[in-house]
Amino acid sequence: MANIKSAKKRILVNRTKYERNKSAKSEIKTAVKKVEAAVTASDKAAADTALIAAVKLIEMAGSKGIYHKNNVSRKVSRLTKLVNTIG
Repeated sequence: MANIKSAKKRILVNRTKYERNKSAKSEIKTAVKKVEAAVTASDKAAADTALIAAVKLIEMAGSKGIYHKNNVSRKVSRLTKLVNTIG
């Protein structure tokens, strides 16, 4: 265990950030699964609404530094491409 006050604070801050990041990533994974489920069911309307929600979450995570901007771009691109495969 850390003895120095600043080290103790870093431990607390890191734990808080870890929990926030983990929660956001979990939420994004759930949103992506909803998009993929809608695509599997060939439900264009549901896929479009799920895509909009997922993209918003992914871009918000990118703006907060949870994901790198290229990672955000790749995730959004792949999801959009997947939804566009529905005829």
